[in-house]
Amino acid sequence: MSEIFPWTPAAIVFDCDGTLMDSERHWVGARDLVLREFGVVPTEEFAELSKGVHYTECGQLMAATAGRPDLADEMTERLLRGFRALVAENPVTTPGAHELVARAAEFAPLAIASNCPRDVVEEGLDTAGLLRHFGHVVVPEEHVRPKPHPDVYLRAAAACGAEPADCLAVEDSLCGIRSAVRAGLRVLGVGLRPDRESFAMADHWVRSLEDRALLVWVESRALSGVVAR
Repeated sequence: MSEIFPWTPAAIVFDCDGTLMDSERHWVGARDLVLREFGVVPTEEFAELSKGVHYTECGQLMAATAGRPDLADEMTERLLRGFRALVAENPVTTPGAHELVARAAEFAPLAIASNCPRDVVEEGLDTAGLLRHFGHVVVPEEHVRPKPHPDVYLRAAAACGAEPADCLAVEDSLCGIRSAVRAGLRVLGVGLRPDRESFAMADHWVRSLEDRALLVWVESRALSGVVAR
C-alpha cells in the first residue's frame, strides 16, 4: 500500500465542526429551526451555501433567504443560541477522531482553525477529551478574517512555527478547503459526498478519519519520531 502523503507535515491544522466534532448536524438543526420560525423551509441549495461559513455570514444568508435582511443580527443570535444548546446536549466526535489526533500529536504540533466562537470550540473539544492535544486554537477575531479567507490557517501555521506549505489542513467543507488552499497548506479532505470543487482542490480525500490508509500513514509517521516543537 502506497502512502497517501510521501512527506511528514511540520504541523497539522484541523477544522473542528464536521471534521473532529460531529456538530455540523447541530448547525443544520439550528439553521433549520431559525428559518422555520420565519416560515421558511430550508432547501438543499441553502444547506450547501451555508455549510462551513462564519456564523455571522450565515445569519445574513438566513435573513436574506427569509426576505428580512434587517433581522440579520437577531437571526445570528438565535442561530448561536440554538447551536450551543444542541452541542451541550450531544457533544460527539466524528468516527476515528480520537485515534487520529492522538497519534498525529506524537509527531507534529497540532492546531485548530475554526469559524466557530472560541468558547464553543474549546468547550466541545475539552468535553470530548481532545483539547489537550492542541497547542493552538485559532478563530476569527480582530485582524483575523473568517474562512474562506486564509487568515485562520495562516495564523495557525505561524503559531505552530511552520511555513504554510509545510503544513497539512484537515477539512470537510468547501469554505474551509478554500481557506486552507488560499493560505498555501496541503489539504486532506474528509467526507462521504464531496462536491466537485472540494474534491478537486484537496490533495487527498478520505470518507472518514477511520480511513485505513490514513491511519497507516499517521502510524508510520508516529513511529518515525517526534517533530521538535
